[in-house]
This record gives sequence, C-alpha cells and structure tokens, in this order.
Amino acid sequence: MGDAVSSVRPKETVREPPSGADAPGDSAHRAERETAELSERAVELARHYGGKMEVVPRVPIRSLADFSYWYTPGIAQVSREIQRDPDLSFELTGRWNTIGIVTDGSRVLGLGDVGPRAALPVMEGKALLFKYLGGVDAFPLPIQVASPEEFVETVRRLEPALGGVNMEDTASPKCFWILDRLQATLRIPVWHDDQLGTAAATVAGLLNALEVTGRRIDTARIVLLGAGAANLATARLLRALGADMGAMIMVDQKGILQAEREDLDELMLHNRWKYDLALETNEIRRRGGLAEALDGADVLLAASRPDPRAVRPEWVGRMAPNPIVFALANPDPEIWPQVAREAGAAVVATGRSDFPNQVNNSLVFPFVFRGILDARATGIPDPVVLAAARELARAARVRGVTAEHILPTMDEESVFPEIAAAVATQAVELGIARVRRSRAEFLEMATQRMTRSRRLGQWLSQNGLLPPMPPEG
Repeated sequence: MGDAVSSVRPKETVREPPSGADAPGDSAHRAERETAELSERAVELARHYGGKMEVVPRVPIRSLADFSYWYTPGIAQVSREIQRDPDLSFELTGRWNTIGIVTDGSRVLGLGDVGPRAALPVMEGKALLFKYLGGVDAFPLPIQVASPEEFVETVRRLEPALGGVNMEDTASPKCFWILDRLQATLRIPVWHDDQLGTAAATVAGLLNALEVTGRRIDTARIVLLGAGAANLATARLLRALGADMGAMIMVDQKGILQAEREDLDELMLHNRWKYDLALETNEIRRRGGLAEALDGADVLLAASRPDPRAVRPEWVGRMAPNPIVFALANPDPEIWPQVAREAGAAVVATGRSDFPNQVNNSLVFPFVFRGILDARATGIPDPVVLAAARELARAARVRGVTAEHILPTMDEESVFPEIAAAVATQAVELGIARVRRSRAEFLEMATQRMTRSRRLGQWLSQNGLLPPMPPEG
C-alpha cells in the first residue's frame, strides 16, 4: 500500500498528462521515469542532511542555573512524584506526546524483508510526518528480533518511555499476532499503520468513490488484490460498514481465496485471519485469478506489490461499467492511473501524491495519534479507526467530491484537527480515555498543537537553522 514516505508532493513533480495527450504506453513510461528521478533525488538529500529528525528542547534555558530545575537537584522530586503515582509520567514528562515507531524491517514498503537498518530511513520519514503534521514526538525504533515473541517482549520493555506505539512494516501474518498481543498486554495505545492507517484511508476514499459513481457499500461487488495486513484490515472495516461479504472476493498470490482451496488447512493453522475471510467471502466459490475475480466487479482495491503490470488494462475492461480502481502499492502502483482510466475506470486512486486521489495512510496516522494522545486513550479499537475514516470522508464531501478529488489532499490542513477531535471524542464515548473533554475542546487542543509544530519547522527554516535544500543536478 502507499506509505507515508511518498505523501508530500515535491515541487518539481510533473503530473500525468490528460487522457489522450500521450501515445499508448507513453504515460506509463513517463511515470516510471519520474519515479526514478524522485528516487535518485531522495538518496541525494538523505546524504546531504544525514537524517530527517533531531531532538530540540521543550523548555527555556536562560542560563546554566536553570539545569537545577531541569536536572539535578530539582529533578529528584519529579521522580518521587511519579514513583508515588506512575500515571503522573503523562503530566510531568514528555511521555504524553511521545510514541515509538517500531519495526523489524520484515516488510518495508514494496521492498520486502530489508531488515531493521534499511528500514530506518522509512521510519525517519514517518517520524517527520508525525511531527510536522500531527505535532507528535515520534522516535524511529527499528529492532533486531528473531521471533514474534521477542518483538512483543522488546516493545513491552519500552512501554514506560512511551505514550503509544506505532508498529510499522512488519510482515503478515505475524503482524496480526504481534498487534493482538501488544494490545492485550500494554496500557498504552498500539497501532499497526500498515493495517489500520491504510484501511482507514482506503475505506474513507471508497465511501466517496462509491458516491461519485452512484453505488452503495452494501450492494457493491468488491475485489481485494492482496491478502496482507492492509487488505485484511480493510475487509474487516468494510464488514463493519455493512459491505456484502459474500459478494466480496479476495485474491492473493495463489489466486482467488475460497473455502475449497487446497491450502485452507494450512491457513487455518498459520493465518486464521485470512482463513476466516476465505470462509466468509466469495460465496459463489469463483475460482481462478484476478482476471476472473474482476468479471462484473464494481470495485478493485489493490494493496499488493509495486508492479504496474500486476493489473492489466483488459482486466479492468471486464469490470462493471464505470468501475472504481484503487492501486495503492508504492513506489509503483499495480496499474498506472492513466492506463486504468483508458481501460474504462471512472475513479482511480493510488498511494502517491503526484497523481490525483492519493489514498495514503499519511492522511490518517498523524491525526489519529494526535487525538489518541490528547485523550490519553488506552487503546485504538476499530470504532476509533472508523471514526477517523468517516471524518476524513466527510471533510472531502464538504468541499465537494469528484472523480479526481475523493479525499482531502495534504494541503487541506484545516481538515486534520477535525480528525483528531473525532478520534478523541470517540475514545471518550468508548470509555478508554483518561482525559474527558468536549469535541470542541479537543479540536482547539489539536489545532494549537498541530499549528505550533508546523510553525516551528517553518521558523527554523526561515531563520537559517536548517540547511537549505541543495540544488538539483
């Protein structure tokens, strides 16, 4: 699925030409060339800056004498207070606004198992988005672990330092077990962005795409390409919204998922989440691959591998009239948007910001955590995720949805405090919030904290405290 590293549109990016402007195949070649250029520039900038984040003080230092408050001897009394009441760590330290971005590097973007060190630049990018967009202090924490149990134990030992955990880029199906265990074990919120962030953005975009094409979620025939973390969570949220699960079809590397497939016993033992969907979906027991699955389908939600040839245009042509195609892999979508439109798709979305309709978890995770931290919630259950998705979809409808604008863009900053407030309010209603305030109060709190973070970044840049971007070439 599209991940956060591609969520901020570079100024030099050139959008796809309008339909008909290029000869057949030219738009795909153009997109491939631009992706290669962006990738080369990213490496150049990574070398120039040596990382994306640094730690700056939250408190003033007028002179060295102030360290008698910030450190010894005064700090000892702060420790005594927390020892008496551990929850005071959320008031007397920065724990209230601190999360860890934890990964073992076993499924990074579309790159696969690159390991924790190679995962670090992605986690840094995630931390930058958390801070700039959500005002959340996020620390990249790639960990070297040998088993899911060791993953859980490592994160459990980090709990005293954190107000929340964002689990990231961990392979399926172990990510489901790890998330379940962490949510059951820790008293702080734990979120797996590849599941929940991606699913929330996908559902929000789909709700509006259905409206644009005159469809309803309870009657739409939905095909999901990819049966990893993103689509398994998306299917779960779609069920909660009233989707017809019997009409839904899921396709993985072995073809259409169905109750009589040869590997069903293996799934029952090793991937119960996928097994359950095999029994619940595809009630007509359709067999074959993606081409067969798409016959007459209204919607394709692809969250699989970064290969623009994974979905062929002739398969899109087999779908119902004016279909919806979400090709969410990054850095390359499963089909180039222009190719999908030429094949008949009415609404096309990708995970990238340099095409219309970015459906990306960067539209969700900074603001979910802003709201969750403001409410000091103890968890992030599905109703909270759906509250974020519904608010994201509603915000787009306020401005008017079209075939090329089904979700807010990253430039529509006024939307995002509303998502945080919706999340915090839902946490209060569910009884999982340590802080109880009205929606208006949460909105004001989120707006102030998010605005401060952006202004801080802008001030550092404008006053020469951040090196300017080096010229290209």
